[in-house]
Amino acid sequence: MTFARSLIFLLLQLIWTPIYATFSLFTFPFDPHTRYRIISGLAYSMMWLLRVVCDIRMEVRGKENIPQQPCIVLCKHQSAWETFALQTVFPPQVWVLKRELLLLPFFGWGLALTSPIAINRSKGKEAMKQLLAQGRQRLAAGFCVVIFPEGTRMAHGTRGKYKTGGALLGESTGALVVPVAHNAGRHWGRNAFFKHPGTITMSIGTPIDPKGLKADEINRRAEEWIEAEMERMQ
Repeated sequence: MTFARSLIFLLLQLIWTPIYATFSLFTFPFDPHTRYRIISGLAYSMMWLLRVVCDIRMEVRGKENIPQQPCIVLCKHQSAWETFALQTVFPPQVWVLKRELLLLPFFGWGLALTSPIAINRSKGKEAMKQLLAQGRQRLAAGFCVVIFPEGTRMAHGTRGKYKTGGALLGESTGALVVPVAHNAGRHWGRNAFFKHPGTITMSIGTPIDPKGLKADEINRRAEEWIEAEMERMQ
């Protein structure tokens, strides 16, 4: 049954994503927030398909911790699930991502219209300057900035090195930093075909106020909370 459900989901995803992404291309005349509201409809449709086809549901804990103002979201990265789920939980957002994703047919084209911060990871200091400059601009424009501090998808139960880009953005702008943990990898693993039924828990931590804190301390607090929460979810 899991195989059949996973196959049906994949086929529907392959059909629906190009259709929706092509439709999204016509949103370019609109302002960034209007474009985002329209394009994020793909995330809602994917979450619906996961629920109906694969019987994967979502439980959100700590939703009251989401700030009223634009914030920086530091999220655990385990699968494609969180890229959809975050859009249905947090206010309008932009992602920090590798620029190669924008070259993907259909998905990347639509993604490019959501005002992402697309960096070249090989550039080092130049990429960090871009993150800080564009991150400040996106926050000022009313968007949350979503960053996966481990930089890549990690298998469930594993832990990567937390990079300081999001914490540096918090230190330089004063924007609240919100840690997010989840156990999506249990049900939809990294680059996995199988989607196992069940409930994925997303846990949102108390915002970290960066006032008076250095980036290393902000990063340490976020990492400690996320990883401790991951342990509780085991």
